[in-house]
Amino acid sequence: MSPTTLPAAGPEHGHVTFLGAGPGDPGLLTLRAVEALAHADVLVAEHEVLDVVRTHARHGVAEVHTDPDPSGGPVPGTGTPQLAVVDSASTTAGVPAVRDAAHLVMEAARGGRRVVRAVTGDPGLDTYAAEEMLACAAAGVPFEVVPGIASAVGVPAYAGVPLRDAEGADVRFVDARTASDRCWTEVGVSDGTVVVSTTLDSVAAAAGELVSAGRKPDTPMTVTVAGTTTRQRTWSATLGTIAQTLKQAKVLPSPDGGRPVIAVVGERSAPAQRDQLSWFESKPLFGWKVLVPRTKEQAASLSDQLRSYGAVPHEVPTIAVEPPRTPQQMERAVKGLVTGRYEWIAFTSVNAVKAVREKFEEYGLDARAFAGIKVAAVGEQTAKALVAFGVKPDLVPSGEQSAAGLLEDWPPYDPVFDPIDRVFLPRADIATETLVAGLIELGWEVDDVTAYRTVRASPPPASTREAIKGGGFDAVLFTSSSTVRNLVGIAGKPHNVTVIACIGPATAKTAEEHGLRVDVMAPEPSVLKLAEALADFGLRRRAAALEAGDPVTRPSERRPGSRRRRSTTTS
Repeated sequence: MSPTTLPAAGPEHGHVTFLGAGPGDPGLLTLRAVEALAHADVLVAEHEVLDVVRTHARHGVAEVHTDPDPSGGPVPGTGTPQLAVVDSASTTAGVPAVRDAAHLVMEAARGGRRVVRAVTGDPGLDTYAAEEMLACAAAGVPFEVVPGIASAVGVPAYAGVPLRDAEGADVRFVDARTASDRCWTEVGVSDGTVVVSTTLDSVAAAAGELVSAGRKPDTPMTVTVAGTTTRQRTWSATLGTIAQTLKQAKVLPSPDGGRPVIAVVGERSAPAQRDQLSWFESKPLFGWKVLVPRTKEQAASLSDQLRSYGAVPHEVPTIAVEPPRTPQQMERAVKGLVTGRYEWIAFTSVNAVKAVREKFEEYGLDARAFAGIKVAAVGEQTAKALVAFGVKPDLVPSGEQSAAGLLEDWPPYDPVFDPIDRVFLPRADIATETLVAGLIELGWEVDDVTAYRTVRASPPPASTREAIKGGGFDAVLFTSSSTVRNLVGIAGKPHNVTVIACIGPATAKTAEEHGLRVDVMAPEPSVLKLAEALADFGLRRRAAALEAGDPVTRPSERRPGSRRRRSTTTS
């Protein structure tokens, strides 16, 4: 068996993988964890952990998560948390069945099923994982352990607080929720770094324990909540001032007993050093909630890039793609591809590639049908969609990624070198005539075929509409004039504190016609350049706040009634 091969599940007892999901960022899952999730029949985890791992699970996997419990504690009389089955096959009359976690894990594994028991951080540091492993061993249920990044290590790294330096200072880890007086005494007399796992409501008490145990009140301390996620927030203070710092930040007691936090105590957490090393929270769009009004297929690459800048993309489809009302024209054109009717086929969008590919599959064709035909593509994403289909474009605009840019590079028809003078152009029903007119001027005959229709999408949920109109979004990216018209039509105008970013002059003009002020415009019509321009805007905004000595806030955190300055920024 190779190191990456999953062990076979027994026919009776199945198999359990105790998996560390890390501190919260899904990108910190290990390759081994992703592999185990892809083969799981059942996922067992606290609800917040499921949010981290479920995207890597196969379709149809059964999920088991914590039954909502304000105390957040274990079931009385047991050593493990209370878990509720939410797999429809395991419920009665819609009411989840509640089980002790260890027994539930073993029950889920019976019948040869593969179970992934996911925990926050690393299984070796989880309070209950060891008990569940012992229960599996006693019942003869085979299991394995996939380590994860421990929260006590991963969160300080994301907060810009290194735990050791060249001098090799001692590092101690303390769980304040279970620490004994002896434990506090031992870390109190140490000069090393102390990493404390606690809750936001108990930070001040933990600081008091360290001072009582011998640490100086002026010892630097950082406190990080929601570490490694875009909700992360870090406060720098000292053991003696942390209570006042949190009070000034209006961090109120939580009704659920407090959110988990990681506190680092020692010289390594000094504010001057953290300001230089805080790479995560200083991302240009950190924590920004950005509205991406595109079709889901189109939004994927844009959302990925926004996440790389620290943003939280929220995809709202404004356009739905539907087949043409009369498919005969498309059918004749695809048959013409096979019979040699065309010299060129030009794709101007990912949706056009998808429409042709679906028609190919309907006829039992594949990429080999493009043999002998020259293929043109507008835009990086369109080219990628063709490559995924097995087709490498012969022509992609060298400059502007648009119909005009394609015409700049398109060769004129030459009867000596071009045996056929016809171009197949599969497009949307609302496409402009720019490309058709340009190709005809170059001497080509064009079959301009409606490959798909674009219609206005259904309105988003009421909560999303309220956030759009009420200033709940920090920015909105408009990638075409139709996204402006459709978003305003289905959800209303974005609030005046929301940063408006447009892909080009035509889109910006449409936004202004709808009463919106454009803050950012891409230097060229590319969704990736648009995201980059928004990141540059965020970076300048952050730098201006720091230079003025003001706190760094998101646009949605402006005071009610504040108005956006009336000027357009071109990035």
